[in-house]
Amino acid sequence: MLDFRIETFIAVCEYMNFTKAAQALNITQPAVSQHIHYLEQYFNTKLFEYHGKKLIITPSGEFLRTYALTLSHDSIYLKEKIASIETNKKTLRFGATLTIGQFAIYDFLCEYLFQNYEGNIHIEIDDTKTLREKITSGEIDFALVEGYFPKSEYDFLVYSEEEFVPICSGSLNTKKKAINIDNLLENRLIIREEGSGSREIFEIYLKSKNLKVEDFNSIAEVNNINVIKRLVEKNCGITFIYKQAVLEELKKGTLKIIPVEGFPIKHNFYFIWRKGSIFADYYKDMFEKFKKARENTLL
Repeated sequence: MLDFRIETFIAVCEYMNFTKAAQALNITQPAVSQHIHYLEQYFNTKLFEYHGKKLIITPSGEFLRTYALTLSHDSIYLKEKIASIETNKKTLRFGATLTIGQFAIYDFLCEYLFQNYEGNIHIEIDDTKTLREKITSGEIDFALVEGYFPKSEYDFLVYSEEEFVPICSGSLNTKKKAINIDNLLENRLIIREEGSGSREIFEIYLKSKNLKVEDFNSIAEVNNINVIKRLVEKNCGITFIYKQAVLEELKKGTLKIIPVEGFPIKHNFYFIWRKGSIFADYYKDMFEKFKKARENTLL
Protein backbone atom coordinates (compact mmCIF):
# COMPACT_ATOMS: atom_id res chain seq x y z
CA MET A 1 0.00 0.00 0.00
CA LEU A 2 1.40 3.38 -1.02
CA ASP A 3 1.94 5.92 1.77
CA PHE A 4 -0.75 8.60 1.55
CA ARG A 5 1.88 11.34 1.66
CA ILE A 6 3.56 9.88 -1.42
CA GLU A 7 0.15 9.89 -3.12
CA THR A 8 -0.15 13.57 -2.26
CA PHE A 9 3.33 14.23 -3.65
CA ILE A 10 2.42 12.49 -6.93
CA ALA A 11 -0.74 14.61 -7.20
CA VAL A 12 1.21 17.84 -6.67
CA CYS A 13 3.68 16.73 -9.37
CA GLU A 14 0.78 16.13 -11.75
CA TYR A 15 -1.00 19.44 -11.18
CA MET A 16 1.96 21.57 -10.01
CA ASN A 17 -0.57 23.35 -7.82
CA PHE A 18 -1.35 22.61 -4.17
CA THR A 19 -4.99 23.68 -4.43
CA LYS A 20 -5.71 21.57 -7.51
CA ALA A 21 -3.94 18.59 -5.95
CA ALA A 22 -6.08 18.99 -2.83
CA GLN A 23 -9.25 19.06 -4.93
CA ALA A 24 -8.20 15.94 -6.85
CA LEU A 25 -7.45 14.08 -3.60
CA ASN A 26 -10.55 15.47 -1.84
CA ILE A 27 -8.52 16.82 1.06
CA THR A 28 -7.75 20.35 2.26
CA GLN A 29 -4.96 22.50 0.87
CA PRO A 30 -3.29 22.77 4.32
CA ALA A 31 -3.24 18.94 4.45
CA VAL A 32 -1.38 18.88 1.13
CA SER A 33 1.14 21.38 2.48
CA GLN A 34 1.62 19.28 5.64
CA HIS A 35 2.22 16.11 3.61
CA ILE A 36 4.83 17.79 1.42
CA HIS A 37 6.48 19.40 4.46
CA TYR A 38 6.69 15.98 6.13
CA LEU A 39 8.39 14.46 3.07
CA GLU A 40 10.83 17.36 2.83
CA GLN A 41 11.78 16.87 6.47
CA TYR A 42 12.03 13.11 6.07
CA PHE A 43 14.30 13.34 3.02
CA ASN A 44 16.01 16.49 4.30
CA THR A 45 15.58 18.33 1.00
CA LYS A 46 13.32 20.77 -0.80
CA LEU A 47 10.95 19.06 -3.22
CA PHE A 48 9.30 22.19 -4.65
CA GLU A 49 10.19 25.86 -4.94
CA TYR A 50 8.33 28.95 -6.08
CA HIS A 51 9.76 31.01 -8.91
CA GLY A 52 7.56 34.05 -8.54
CA LYS A 53 4.06 32.56 -8.38
CA LYS A 54 5.00 29.46 -10.36
CA LEU A 55 5.59 26.18 -8.51
CA ILE A 56 8.75 24.39 -9.72
CA ILE A 57 9.90 20.88 -8.85
CA THR A 58 13.51 20.68 -7.64
CA PRO A 59 16.06 18.12 -8.91
CA SER A 60 15.53 16.16 -5.68
CA GLY A 61 11.78 16.33 -6.23
CA GLU A 62 12.16 15.11 -9.80
CA PHE A 63 14.24 12.17 -8.59
CA LEU A 64 11.60 11.29 -5.99
CA ARG A 65 8.81 11.69 -8.57
CA THR A 66 10.36 9.05 -10.83
CA TYR A 67 10.56 6.49 -8.05
CA ALA A 68 7.24 7.49 -6.49
CA LEU A 69 5.52 6.69 -9.79
CA THR A 70 7.33 3.35 -9.87
CA LEU A 71 6.22 2.65 -6.29
CA SER A 72 2.65 3.50 -7.26
CA HIS A 73 2.75 1.13 -10.20
CA ASP A 74 4.39 -1.65 -8.18
CA SER A 75 1.77 -1.27 -5.47
CA ILE A 76 -0.99 -1.87 -8.02
CA TYR A 77 0.84 -4.84 -9.52
CA LEU A 78 1.53 -6.34 -6.09
CA LYS A 79 -2.17 -6.17 -5.17
CA GLU A 80 -3.13 -7.95 -8.39
CA LYS A 81 -0.35 -10.51 -7.96
CA ILE A 82 -1.63 -11.45 -4.51
CA ALA A 83 -5.19 -11.66 -5.87
CA SER A 84 -4.01 -14.02 -8.62
CA ILE A 85 -2.60 -16.36 -5.98
CA GLU A 86 -6.03 -16.58 -4.39
CA THR A 87 -7.82 -17.24 -7.70
CA ASN A 88 -4.96 -19.29 -9.20
CA LYS A 89 -5.31 -17.24 -12.39
CA LYS A 90 -2.44 -15.33 -13.95
CA THR A 91 -3.11 -12.00 -15.62
CA LEU A 92 -0.75 -10.63 -18.25
CA ARG A 93 -1.19 -6.93 -18.95
CA PHE A 94 1.02 -5.15 -21.45
CA GLY A 95 0.99 -2.75 -24.36
CA ALA A 96 2.48 -2.46 -27.82
CA THR A 97 2.63 0.22 -30.45
CA LEU A 98 0.66 -0.44 -33.64
CA THR A 99 3.43 -1.86 -35.82
CA ILE A 100 4.72 -4.12 -33.05
CA GLY A 101 1.21 -5.17 -32.08
CA GLN A 102 0.30 -6.14 -35.62
CA PHE A 103 3.50 -7.81 -36.79
CA ALA A 104 5.99 -8.59 -34.02
CA ILE A 105 4.26 -10.32 -31.09
CA TYR A 106 1.88 -12.91 -32.59
CA ASP A 107 4.21 -15.82 -31.94
CA PHE A 108 4.65 -14.96 -28.29
CA LEU A 109 0.90 -14.53 -27.82
CA CYS A 110 0.10 -17.89 -29.36
CA GLU A 111 2.69 -19.64 -27.21
CA TYR A 112 1.56 -17.85 -24.04
CA LEU A 113 -2.12 -18.60 -24.58
CA PHE A 114 -1.44 -22.29 -25.21
CA GLN A 115 0.71 -22.56 -22.07
CA ASN A 116 -1.65 -20.53 -19.85
CA TYR A 117 -5.08 -21.76 -20.84
CA GLU A 118 -6.69 -20.57 -17.59
CA GLY A 119 -4.88 -17.23 -17.55
CA ASN A 120 -6.21 -13.81 -18.47
CA ILE A 121 -4.53 -11.46 -20.90
CA HIS A 122 -5.04 -7.75 -21.55
CA ILE A 123 -3.25 -5.96 -24.41
CA GLU A 124 -3.31 -2.25 -25.20
CA ILE A 125 -2.38 -1.21 -28.76
CA ASP A 126 -1.60 2.51 -28.80
CA ASP A 127 1.11 5.10 -29.39
CA THR A 128 4.22 5.24 -27.22
CA LYS A 129 3.14 8.29 -25.21
CA THR A 130 -0.21 6.73 -24.27
CA LEU A 131 1.40 3.42 -23.35
CA ARG A 132 3.87 5.20 -21.10
CA GLU A 133 0.97 6.89 -19.33
CA LYS A 134 -0.80 3.54 -18.91
CA ILE A 135 2.31 1.97 -17.40
CA THR A 136 2.52 4.83 -14.92
CA SER A 137 -1.18 4.61 -14.01
CA GLY A 138 -0.90 0.85 -13.51
CA GLU A 139 -3.23 -0.10 -16.38
CA ILE A 140 -0.42 -2.15 -17.95
CA ASP A 141 2.86 -3.45 -16.54
CA PHE A 142 5.24 -3.14 -19.49
CA ALA A 143 5.17 -2.24 -23.17
CA LEU A 144 6.93 -2.83 -26.46
CA VAL A 145 7.42 0.53 -28.16
CA GLU A 146 9.08 2.13 -31.15
CA GLY A 147 8.78 5.78 -30.16
CA TYR A 148 10.61 8.08 -27.75
CA PHE A 149 10.60 7.46 -24.00
CA PRO A 150 12.65 9.19 -21.27
CA LYS A 151 15.32 6.72 -20.23
CA SER A 152 15.53 8.44 -16.84
CA GLU A 153 12.04 7.10 -16.06
CA TYR A 154 12.02 3.66 -17.70
CA ASP A 155 14.26 0.64 -17.63
CA PHE A 156 14.48 -1.01 -21.04
CA LEU A 157 15.88 -3.79 -23.18
CA VAL A 158 16.26 -3.78 -26.96
CA TYR A 159 13.64 -6.14 -28.39
CA SER A 160 14.81 -5.95 -32.02
CA GLU A 161 16.50 -3.76 -34.61
CA GLU A 162 14.21 -3.04 -37.54
CA GLU A 163 14.66 -1.56 -41.01
CA PHE A 164 12.52 1.44 -41.96
CA VAL A 165 12.12 1.70 -45.74
CA PRO A 166 10.41 3.68 -48.55
CA ILE A 167 7.69 1.63 -50.28
CA CYS A 168 5.73 1.93 -53.52
CA SER A 169 3.37 -0.21 -55.55
CA GLY A 170 4.89 -3.33 -57.07
CA SER A 171 3.47 -2.24 -60.44
CA LEU A 172 5.83 0.75 -60.66
CA ASN A 173 9.20 0.71 -62.36
CA THR A 174 11.87 1.85 -59.92
CA LYS A 175 15.46 2.78 -60.70
CA LYS A 176 18.18 0.46 -59.47
CA LYS A 177 20.38 3.38 -58.45
CA ALA A 178 19.47 5.12 -55.18
CA ILE A 179 17.70 8.45 -55.69
CA ASN A 180 17.54 11.55 -53.54
CA ILE A 181 14.56 12.02 -51.21
CA ASP A 182 13.80 15.26 -53.10
CA ASN A 183 12.84 13.17 -56.14
CA LEU A 184 9.90 11.70 -54.20
CA LEU A 185 8.31 14.98 -53.14
CA GLU A 186 6.02 15.04 -56.20
CA ASN A 187 4.22 11.95 -54.87
CA ARG A 188 1.31 11.64 -52.50
CA LEU A 189 2.63 10.56 -49.10
CA ILE A 190 0.50 8.00 -47.25
CA ILE A 191 1.58 8.13 -43.64
CA ARG A 192 0.60 7.29 -40.09
CA GLU A 193 -1.06 9.88 -37.86
CA GLU A 194 0.87 12.37 -35.72
CA GLY A 195 2.10 10.80 -32.49
CA SER A 196 2.87 7.41 -34.03
CA GLY A 197 6.40 6.04 -33.66
CA SER A 198 6.94 5.51 -37.40
CA ARG A 199 5.75 9.05 -38.16
CA GLU A 200 8.21 10.40 -35.59
CA ILE A 201 11.12 8.47 -37.13
CA PHE A 202 10.29 9.74 -40.61
CA GLU A 203 9.89 13.34 -39.46
CA ILE A 204 13.30 13.22 -37.75
CA TYR A 205 14.83 11.94 -40.99
CA LEU A 206 13.13 14.69 -43.02
CA LYS A 207 14.34 17.35 -40.58
CA SER A 208 17.92 16.15 -41.13
CA LYS A 209 17.34 16.89 -44.85
CA ASN A 210 15.77 20.29 -44.14
CA LEU A 211 12.39 18.92 -45.21
CA LYS A 212 9.01 18.28 -43.62
CA VAL A 213 5.99 16.11 -44.34
CA GLU A 214 4.14 19.04 -45.89
CA ASP A 215 6.75 19.28 -48.65
CA PHE A 216 5.21 16.27 -50.38
CA ASN A 217 2.66 16.95 -53.13
CA SER A 218 -0.21 15.78 -50.93
CA ILE A 219 -0.66 13.79 -47.73
CA ALA A 220 -3.02 11.01 -46.68
CA GLU A 221 -2.96 10.28 -42.93
CA VAL A 222 -4.14 6.79 -41.99
CA ASN A 223 -3.96 5.18 -38.54
CA ASN A 224 -4.15 1.62 -39.85
CA ILE A 225 -1.13 -0.13 -41.35
CA ASN A 226 -3.16 -2.59 -43.44
CA VAL A 227 -5.09 0.25 -45.05
CA ILE A 228 -1.83 2.06 -45.82
CA LYS A 229 -0.44 -1.06 -47.50
CA ARG A 230 -3.55 -1.61 -49.59
CA LEU A 231 -3.57 2.02 -50.76
CA VAL A 232 0.08 1.85 -51.78
CA GLU A 233 -0.52 -1.47 -53.57
CA LYS A 234 -3.20 0.30 -55.63
CA ASN A 235 -0.66 3.01 -56.50
CA CYS A 236 -2.48 5.73 -54.53
CA GLY A 237 0.82 7.01 -53.16
CA ILE A 238 4.07 6.00 -51.48
CA THR A 239 4.82 5.34 -47.83
CA PHE A 240 7.67 4.86 -45.38
CA ILE A 241 7.22 1.86 -43.13
CA TYR A 242 9.00 -0.89 -41.23
CA LYS A 243 10.14 -3.65 -43.56
CA GLN A 244 8.83 -6.20 -41.06
CA ALA A 245 5.30 -4.94 -41.74
CA VAL A 246 5.48 -5.58 -45.50
CA LEU A 247 7.52 -8.79 -45.77
CA GLU A 248 4.63 -10.77 -47.24
CA GLU A 249 3.80 -8.11 -49.83
CA LEU A 250 7.48 -7.78 -50.81
CA LYS A 251 7.68 -11.53 -51.38
CA LYS A 252 4.52 -11.48 -53.50
CA GLY A 253 5.73 -8.45 -55.43
CA THR A 254 2.65 -6.33 -54.72
CA LEU A 255 4.91 -3.81 -52.96
CA LYS A 256 8.54 -2.92 -53.56
CA ILE A 257 11.26 -0.93 -51.82
CA ILE A 258 12.21 2.37 -53.44
CA PRO A 259 16.02 2.79 -53.50
CA VAL A 260 16.52 6.10 -51.67
CA GLU A 261 19.78 7.54 -50.32
CA GLY A 262 19.98 7.18 -46.53
CA PHE A 263 17.67 4.16 -46.37
CA PRO A 264 17.05 1.76 -44.85
CA ILE A 265 17.01 3.51 -41.49
CA LYS A 266 17.79 1.18 -38.58
CA HIS A 267 15.59 1.67 -35.53
CA ASN A 268 15.18 -0.26 -32.29
CA PHE A 269 12.00 -1.65 -30.82
CA TYR A 270 12.17 -1.45 -27.02
CA PHE A 271 10.72 -3.43 -24.14
CA ILE A 272 10.13 -0.91 -21.31
CA TRP A 273 8.92 -0.82 -17.69
CA ARG A 274 9.06 1.66 -14.80
CA LYS A 275 12.60 2.44 -13.69
CA GLY A 276 13.68 0.81 -10.44
CA SER A 277 10.71 -1.54 -10.20
CA ILE A 278 11.01 -4.31 -7.61
CA PHE A 279 9.53 -6.60 -10.28
CA ALA A 280 12.40 -6.05 -12.72
CA ASP A 281 13.27 -9.76 -12.72
CA TYR A 282 9.72 -10.59 -13.82
CA TYR A 283 9.90 -8.08 -16.68
CA LYS A 284 13.27 -9.41 -17.79
CA ASP A 285 11.86 -12.94 -17.77
CA MET A 286 8.91 -11.82 -19.91
CA PHE A 287 11.31 -10.07 -22.27
CA GLU A 288 13.26 -13.31 -22.75
CA LYS A 289 10.03 -15.16 -23.55
CA PHE A 290 9.07 -12.55 -26.15
CA LYS A 291 12.56 -12.73 -27.69
CA LYS A 292 12.66 -16.51 -27.74
CA ALA A 293 9.26 -16.80 -29.45
CA ARG A 294 10.35 -14.26 -32.08
CA GLU A 295 13.73 -15.89 -32.70
CA ASN A 296 12.14 -19.34 -33.08
CA THR A 297 9.92 -17.91 -35.83
CA LEU A 298 12.85 -16.32 -37.66
CA LEU A 299 14.84 -19.57 -37.75
